[in-house]
Amino acid sequence: MKVVVQVKLLPDVDAVAALRSTLHVVNEAACWVSGVAFERGVPREYELRKHTYAELKARGLGAQAAQHTIKKVRDAYTTLKANIRAGNLGRPGSKRRDKAESKPIAFRPEAAQPYDDRCLSWQLDRKAVSIWTTAGRLKGVRFACSADALRMLREHRKGESDLVERDGEFYLIATCDVPEAPLNDNPASFIGVDLGIANIATASTGYRAAGRGLNRHRKRQADLRRKLQAKGTKSAKRLLKKRSRKEARHTANINHIVSKTVVTTAERTGCGIALEDLTGIRDRVRLRKDQRTTVHSWSFHQLGQYIAYKAKRAGVPLVYVDPAYTSQQCSQCHHIDRKNRVDQATFACRSCGTVMHADDNASHNIARKGESVWTAGRESRVPATTTRVAQTWEASRQPAAPYPQARPFTAGTS
Repeated sequence: MKVVVQVKLLPDVDAVAALRSTLHVVNEAACWVSGVAFERGVPREYELRKHTYAELKARGLGAQAAQHTIKKVRDAYTTLKANIRAGNLGRPGSKRRDKAESKPIAFRPEAAQPYDDRCLSWQLDRKAVSIWTTAGRLKGVRFACSADALRMLREHRKGESDLVERDGEFYLIATCDVPEAPLNDNPASFIGVDLGIANIATASTGYRAAGRGLNRHRKRQADLRRKLQAKGTKSAKRLLKKRSRKEARHTANINHIVSKTVVTTAERTGCGIALEDLTGIRDRVRLRKDQRTTVHSWSFHQLGQYIAYKAKRAGVPLVYVDPAYTSQQCSQCHHIDRKNRVDQATFACRSCGTVMHADDNASHNIARKGESVWTAGRESRVPATTTRVAQTWEASRQPAAPYPQARPFTAGTS
């Protein structure tokens, strides 16, 4: 499976200028290539290369950098086409879709640029890289990373790496090809995980990740953004830009912690994991105006992705179940009633009288559905038996037994 490792470059002043200039030049060239592709109806990569390669070389790009710039543009149009086909940009004729289709794709000056092993070499023992720039090759550029990231680079790095500038700092994002662990095809049971807003995740094992701290952090960040936007000064805009990704980083860190806890428990106990398939939930639910910010800030998709790739690395089975009625059905007697859900946190069955936390009840329902999905989907372990057709075919291959000779007829005998 593919895993990315991010390292932070520690260049000197001259190297910073060279790296920043390189990103600006290649992304300016990518915008020009995008315009050519748009005018010619987005041809194939080989045909696009014939129209743009010579000009890119004249702009000071190396051979590999020119090839990667062309491929980056072509991949961007492929992604755009896939999003349009999937309906992610709205229906035909919508304002957002028309805007995306009416002009060439543009690239930010600090957008990522791919590097292969011809443009970038790693000296892992020294924690340094040698990297191509428009000002020449920079050798001995130091980088910083954790011990686990360094081990991952040493053992599994394979393929391209991306150079990106973020908030004035430069990072290399390397691709690592990590072998998958053998899948546990006979899990003891399944752990149901109910994803929510008041509680980020509730597992059928009793683990509950409360969302109160995360929601408080989001509200504090939203209030600060509102004040800075209302102020409108240069310093306020500078602070807004500095804090633009702070909430996203905080949320990602919490989701990593929650997903690691769930997967580690499943791996230790030999269980599988069952998640709700929440695809399109934001389009299905009806919200009051004061609920929209909260629901649209809900990072259930990111948490689900983290659980999925961690489970894949650990060899833990993962299934997705239908979320219908998981919050209204009693996990003990399976009675379904909207009135069973007394409020956000309380579940009281109208049939058997079971009372428990609503998220705990939902997690048990998800676990039961996960076992059903796994049982229905796995391969049969029953040994193959000889069918009637095979028996008939085998019998036809045997030589026919001779008919018994008839006894002679004698009068008076019976």
